[in-house]
Amino acid sequence: MSDLIEAVEPDQPAQPAIRLTSFSHGGGCGCKIAPGVLAQILKNSNGFPVPKELMVGIETADDAAVYKLNDEQALIATTDFFMPIVDDPYDFGRIAAANAISDVYAMGGTPIMALALVGMPIDKLPLEVIGKILLGGESICAEAGIPIAGGHTIDSVEPIYGLVVLGLVHPSKVKRNAGAKAGDKLILGKPLGVGILSAALKKGALDAAGYKALIDNITKLNKPGRSLSDLAGVNALTDVTGFGLLGHLLELARGAGLSARLDMNAIPLLPQVLQLAEQGNITGASGRNWSSYGHDVSLAATITSLQRSLLTDPQTSGGLLVSCDPGTAEQVLELFRREGFADAAVIGEMTLSGNVVQVVA
Repeated sequence: MSDLIEAVEPDQPAQPAIRLTSFSHGGGCGCKIAPGVLAQILKNSNGFPVPKELMVGIETADDAAVYKLNDEQALIATTDFFMPIVDDPYDFGRIAAANAISDVYAMGGTPIMALALVGMPIDKLPLEVIGKILLGGESICAEAGIPIAGGHTIDSVEPIYGLVVLGLVHPSKVKRNAGAKAGDKLILGKPLGVGILSAALKKGALDAAGYKALIDNITKLNKPGRSLSDLAGVNALTDVTGFGLLGHLLELARGAGLSARLDMNAIPLLPQVLQLAEQGNITGASGRNWSSYGHDVSLAATITSLQRSLLTDPQTSGGLLVSCDPGTAEQVLELFRREGFADAAVIGEMTLSGNVVQVVA
């Protein structure tokens, strides 16, 4: 891609001559409609007949739909797409594909096939750039062991890329976001801070080391989800994306009719996140997230506004969030470490009553 890269200082990430992020009003999972607005949009949706084979639908805002095919197989179906979060076209394709595939892993499944969703401003982006986006997506699908078997393309105002992903899981091993139990330990598979690093990148404030940490994190496939489905002590599973850690934990708590307690000091963070947040590199989506669900969160008096921004920071291709029996926690951590997720950590626990999240320091 040397023909697309401008000369930069050694400690800065290379900048493509065509900046993909300049075409989009938001990037990555920060593009998501805020939870409160989405609830308003969907509140008047009409009900429809649900076949008995549909094991997971829209009722708990889970990561994917699950349809029982037979006694041994259930089909997982999901889709995800967004505008560029980075300027490098190959990296953008990789990130979008990893993010979409994650929803299958978050249900405890194994992906089997993908379809590409492509919208590009054909009159503004060279075909070579578009081709590199698609190649990036293909590389992640190859890593996941699945083909891109088709898709759909449109000429759009902003660059959009993502996937429809299908997967399989045994019907008895589906891991929903609604099965948590009081006393469960909460384990997060990846560190937080993706939105903050991406905001810094857009402002030219992220160095080459920070960019590498960002890309390594959000292109890492959440493959531990497949093995987590085999652990009976794993009671609930989801992944942390555009609504931030608090938003997705609230979905988990509401689905189980429980509350959650988070230890702020136990939450892993990406390198440079604190410094960059202190410098004002916080996304607008973080504030929108808090406005949507902050009334259901209890913050200790010592929690700062900066820490609150970390908890609501939109994560693109974020980590798996596991709710498991205390006796299973070490097995879960060992599974993550075995698959290269060294930052996985116990960050809190599920508690009785409330449908709220309490954050302590």
